[in-house]
Amino acid sequence: MDTDSRARPDRRPALAICVWNPDYPTWDLVEDLSGEPWSPPGARTQPIRGDRDAQALAGRLIVALKDQDCAGLLLIGRTSHPGPFRLQMRAENRRLEGSGRLDETGPGVARVTAPVAEMLRDLTATGLPAIAASDAEEDAGSYILYRALADLPDSLNSPSIGLLRAPDGATEEAMRTAIKAVASAMARHLTPLPRSSAA
Repeated sequence: MDTDSRARPDRRPALAICVWNPDYPTWDLVEDLSGEPWSPPGARTQPIRGDRDAQALAGRLIVALKDQDCAGLLLIGRTSHPGPFRLQMRAENRRLEGSGRLDETGPGVARVTAPVAEMLRDLTATGLPAIAASDAEEDAGSYILYRALADLPDSLNSPSIGLLRAPDGATEEAMRTAIKAVASAMARHLTPLPRSSAA
């Protein structure tokens, strides 16, 4: 007997997607006139509005990641380097402005928890030039990334966190293609919600 899938709880984990600077020209998560945001297979996107106040945005993202439904975060922004898209693999313990450590007791470097190799493979498969970069650019994106990673609990179920940087001049179509590719790669590694959470 057929059942209406709309009546069943949605057990897909949420993948938060945030363009940290609201001034960046980027894509629209609403894919068509239905008003429904695009989602990769196995997950549902959770758009989070960017903010010029990086400290406030980092706080909001940390709160979102503590929600048991949110299993991942994809940060999106610009790179200061010309050339390819870049998947940033780490963030340094550095103040947002000026020199010095952000957290005196925190690690000097925090590494992303997203599946970078798979994200890079899928991104280059689209035909877009892309690299995985170990350098942490000195901007709000790296600051927010470090804050989110440093706040993660030591757990096998820690959220998947990644950062995609686009070069200046990337077209809307290239942005859309890149974001979909890396978000889909992240989604493949997310665990469905337990039935009690999805109810």
